[in-house]
Amino acid sequence: MSIEVRIPTILRPHTKNEKVVTGEGETVGELFTDLDTRHTGLKARVVTEEGALHRFVNVYINDEDVRFIGGLEAKLSDGDSVTILPAVAGGM
Repeated sequence: MSIEVRIPTILRPHTKNEKVVTGEGETVGELFTDLDTRHTGLKARVVTEEGALHRFVNVYINDEDVRFIGGLEAKLSDGDSVTILPAVAGGM
């Protein structure tokens, strides 16, 4: 099963500046574990040591926020597209 993962600019040093990488896994958590075998340090930037998504990182499966469909346990299907987006905050 191949999953396309879109990488934001801030995480591209972990993927040798690749914008899109592929990985495998039946869940989002398994996908990040798989990706970390080839892109060391990527998982730690997205998943906490306690095994939850970092508060200021948003992950989407086919444009659906994983926080509403199971978090790291959200199921993946062959051909899914996962997007990692760091949350942006600020203002006046």
